[in-house]
Formats: sequence, structure tokens, C-alpha cells
Amino acid sequence: MVASKHVVIVGGGIGGMTAATAIAQAGLPVTLLEAAPQFGEIGADVTLSPNAMKGLDHIGVCEAVAAVGIEPSRQRIQHWQDGRTLIPINRESQRDKYGAPYVTVHRADLHMLLLDAARAAGVTLRTNAAAVATEGTSVILKDGSRIDGDVIVGADGVKSVVRERFETKPAQFTGHVAWRALVPAEGAVKPLADYPGIHIGPGRMVTRYPVRGGTLLNIVFFARQSGWTDEGWAIPADAADLGAIYADWCDDVQALIGAAAQVPLFKWAINARQALPDWVVDGNVTLLGDAAHAMTPFLGHGAACAIEDAIILSRALVAGDNVEDGLRRYVTARHDRASFIQAESNANADRMQGQETNSFGLGEMRDEESLGLFDYDCRTVPV
Repeated sequence: MVASKHVVIVGGGIGGMTAATAIAQAGLPVTLLEAAPQFGEIGADVTLSPNAMKGLDHIGVCEAVAAVGIEPSRQRIQHWQDGRTLIPINRESQRDKYGAPYVTVHRADLHMLLLDAARAAGVTLRTNAAAVATEGTSVILKDGSRIDGDVIVGADGVKSVVRERFETKPAQFTGHVAWRALVPAEGAVKPLADYPGIHIGPGRMVTRYPVRGGTLLNIVFFARQSGWTDEGWAIPADAADLGAIYADWCDDVQALIGAAAQVPLFKWAINARQALPDWVVDGNVTLLGDAAHAMTPFLGHGAACAIEDAIILSRALVAGDNVEDGLRRYVTARHDRASFIQAESNANADRMQGQETNSFGLGEMRDEESLGLFDYDCRTVPV
């Protein structure tokens, strides 16, 4: 075990919080640095497939997350033009089949449970701690102060400061723009909340999932666009834009747009990263989650990958003879899988937003379940 080594984690999102908890539970001192004035998650819904929930089980919060989330019994993929079901998806047997549930949950609810777990594990939690650079194993904060450790973990997202130790290239615009809204699950959208899923069509798609006991419906609209590349979760948007982009889409989508027009609507450009050949520099600095492998959301596996990274990193540090050995074990266990999911997420955008919607699903499916992603168990894979 990498005994008594102080781990400094930059970024207090889902991946960083999970890693901090898992590493602290393993017996190592951990400091978690968050740029914001308080811990919390911006955004609405997150999908946690069984492989992600196994990771949350490792830190003891799986069932608590399932309790505040929803375990959908069914989902479907629908045609953009007439709303007909192209692919029905049965989720009733996820626990029996994979040993963990499939859950949709509000990000804030998930993050609160992770924060409680981190506190209980003894993690040193610091807010207003924006990292601007790293030097050796020190993190330099915006106020000029330094946080010294023995290991630095960059969990600071697609615009990672820690990643600058690996490359200086910025994140790249993927050609996809997204809009999100959280609406009451009532009226015309109630049937769509009761049967969640995705409408797919040429160059566009719309996904929806209920949260908060089915009282709210999270809606995300995706479209291929150029000329607008601002990345951020809280950029206000105009529902009239959606009306124009999806003008010829079916009545279900029009109902979703109508609901989104009544609540705050936000827009962002989806940026991602090219796969790095390695996630370790100088033997004591590493990355996880979006900082390591920011990907498009078209397999719904960004949060799942971050959670898997976090658990494997904690286990690898325990198994390693020293810091570098632990980090090498982590990369060996994670790099190929994360890079594969990163590539498949991009490919799935092309499959789901192709020009021939009528033929979708007639050939071999390549979604997150058919690719075998749910079978993965970060609690037991070799490190």
C-alpha cells in the first residue's frame, strides 16, 4: 500500500468526490479542492448504469442513490417524424442481470450523498480553492497559496488545469450543441415521463428522463451546429431556437419544447478531448473523468467512467508498492476501456443522428448494453 501519502484532488464533481471518498476509506489522507464557493452540482439528470452503481456500492452509497433516484422499468428509442417506437428497452431485470440497478437521478441529489460520504470518510474539503497551475506535487491556487501533497489527481473536468501537465491543447468543439430543461412531469409531458427515452432523427435527437420521484422530467435537446462553441452548464437559451430547429418533429417533441419554454432553458456546446497516450506524468500526477477522457454524451457514460476511474484509482494506490506503481496500475486497468467508450460515444452520435432513421436498429445494435459495458465491475477487476 502507498502508506501515509497525501493525495490532493483538484475538482469536486462526481468523479473527484467519489475518488476522495474511496481513497480516504482506503486509509490515505485526502484533500479535495473545489473552485466554487460551495460544493454542489450544476445540471439536472444523470444516468447511472449498473457498472457505475457498482462503483457507488464500493463506497457504500449505492442503495441511498437508488432511493433518491428512479429505476426505470422501460425506455424506448422513437422516430423523430411520427414518434413510433423503433427500439423498446426493458430495464426490469437490471439488478438480477448485472448485480446492481440502473438509475436516473438528479445531479444535486447524487452529489449531496457523495459529499456526506466524503465527510464521513474524513476527507479535507476546501471550497473557493480554484487551481490555476500545478508545480511538482503542489497545487497553486488563484489566491497565490499552495497546497502540497504527494500525489495530485486532476478531476477538474474538460477544461482541466492539471491536464496542462500532459498537453496544452484546449478541448475541441465536437460539432454538437445541447439545450437542457427541467420541467414538471405533468400535463402533455406526463406520458413521456412515464415512458422515458430518446427521439432520434437526422442531425438531431431529444432525450428525456424523470427524476425526483417522477415529479420532474429532465429534457436534453441535441443538434449538430456550427458557429457557436461556448461551453458551460448555465448559459441561458431561448426556446424559440428549439421551435425552429425541431419545427418538423413529431407532437411528442413539440410538447417537450412547449414545456421547456415555461422554465429556465440552458444551452452549451459539447467539447471533448482526444485520448491521451498516458495519464501519469512525473510518477505522481494523474487524471480521471473528463480531465482524462472528456467524451460526448451519446452513450450516457461520462459519469459512469468517472466513477469507475475513482474506484480503480483508490484500489490501485492500495495495491501499489509506491505512488508511481499505484498510478501505473490504475492506468493499465482503465486506459483501454475509457478510450474505447470515448470512441464509441462519438460513433453512437453518428448512428443515432444518421440520415436514415427508418433503418435504425435493423442491424446489429451498438449501445451501452450490447457493447457489454454494464458487465464491468470496478470493485473486482484486476489492478
